[in-house]
Amino acid sequence: MKRVIILALALVAGASLYSVSAASKKKDKKQPATPVVEAVKLTTGSDSVSYAAGMSITNGLIPFLIQQHGVDTTYMADFVRGFQEVEKMGTDPKMKAYVAGMEIANQVRDRMLPSLVKDFTDSPDSIIASLLYRGFTDALKKDTTLFTQQAAEAFFSEKQRLDQAAKEEKLYGPNRDAGEKFLAENAQKEGVVALRSGLQYKVLVKGEGVIPQKTDIVQVNYEGRLIDGTVFDASNRHGDKPMEFRPDQVIAGWTEALTMMPVGSKWQLYIPYKLAYGNRNSGEIKPYSALIFDVELVGIVEK
Repeated sequence: MKRVIILALALVAGASLYSVSAASKKKDKKQPATPVVEAVKLTTGSDSVSYAAGMSITNGLIPFLIQQHGVDTTYMADFVRGFQEVEKMGTDPKMKAYVAGMEIANQVRDRMLPSLVKDFTDSPDSIIASLLYRGFTDALKKDTTLFTQQAAEAFFSEKQRLDQAAKEEKLYGPNRDAGEKFLAENAQKEGVVALRSGLQYKVLVKGEGVIPQKTDIVQVNYEGRLIDGTVFDASNRHGDKPMEFRPDQVIAGWTEALTMMPVGSKWQLYIPYKLAYGNRNSGEIKPYSALIFDVELVGIVEK
């Protein structure tokens, strides 16, 4: 039996070629007719399968459009119109290029531009969207009035490096200076040993056991603090047993200390930022932070 399914596209039918305000100003002119939506007739098995396939592949599309493309579902009629325009053009190379341009524009606007703006925030320079877009299109049109491609890349790379350094100095220079001052003063305290690497330590409990190698698995209890006393991590936060790891799997300051400590030792480590997390931001640890650790080497796991 032949089945006829009427497809009422309310999204398309609701779209108008003129706004309400424009229509109210031109009441004397004849209003355009509402586009007629052609009824869909499914007369063969292939018709039905094809139509059902089209409906099926939209499953999850609207959440995807909202989450990944920021589409406001109020304007779904415009989405449908864009889809239909591309579909009607088929494999026309001009349309392919046009659509690709729109897709890349969306990526630049929604992903690359915000990332660059963030990178240059708090630096001596900033990103101006209109000029970024102009540079983008001029490069594609081979316009070398202001820069060649190579010169632009070299200039941008150097400015990015200098501005990043200036930004880090502005935001984290005081933190670095405070750490260096702390370590300089700490090195003069009784019982503190300062090594050429910059690592400092104080023996709290002297162990008599074996000294581990870098590739041994050690058992350690520890507590980590910032120089202001803030505790940012401790082994007891991860359970009631010592933590197990290899000395070559942790920050350089720990690697150096653990491969000098006999089992049974408890040391207090004072680690400069270069032997800790450097210019990285790690949770409560700001870039260029000097760190303090109380480390107890409980044992070495037998291989």
